[in-house]
Amino acid sequence: MKPLTNFIAVLQLPTSWWKKLVLLSLATFFINAGADHFVNPSFYLSIMPPNFPLHSEAVYISGFFEVLGGVCVLIPRLRKITGWGLVALLVAVYPVNIYMAITPEDFPDIPVALLYFRLPLQFIFFYWAYSVTQSAYNVTDQKA
Repeated sequence: MKPLTNFIAVLQLPTSWWKKLVLLSLATFFINAGADHFVNPSFYLSIMPPNFPLHSEAVYISGFFEVLGGVCVLIPRLRKITGWGLVALLVAVYPVNIYMAITPEDFPDIPVALLYFRLPLQFIFFYWAYSVTQSAYNVTDQKA
């Protein structure tokens, strides 16, 4: 039990259980989503806008940075910059959501309502990533 307690202390998690949940869920989401780029690249290749270059490379690079962001958001010294990096990553992949919404005929297995729902949903993810840049999630900011 002592090693787990030490590990949790090293993470310098916020004191609020809600903020802990937000932070750990964000990390879990990005690690899993990023890993899925490597496990299921055909899906991500299928949603790439045709006019974007380097489809395979973009899928693997975005997956790598999602995993990296999910891990680094748990490292206290990197949490703030990682939050901003995840916001930038979400902005970079937003055109894929737009492409999917304006070409629903290319995605017959996905309900059109879901394709449109993803557009505003992305803003919740922007805020989620942005939230970990705030002092409430960064113990070192609170000591200053």
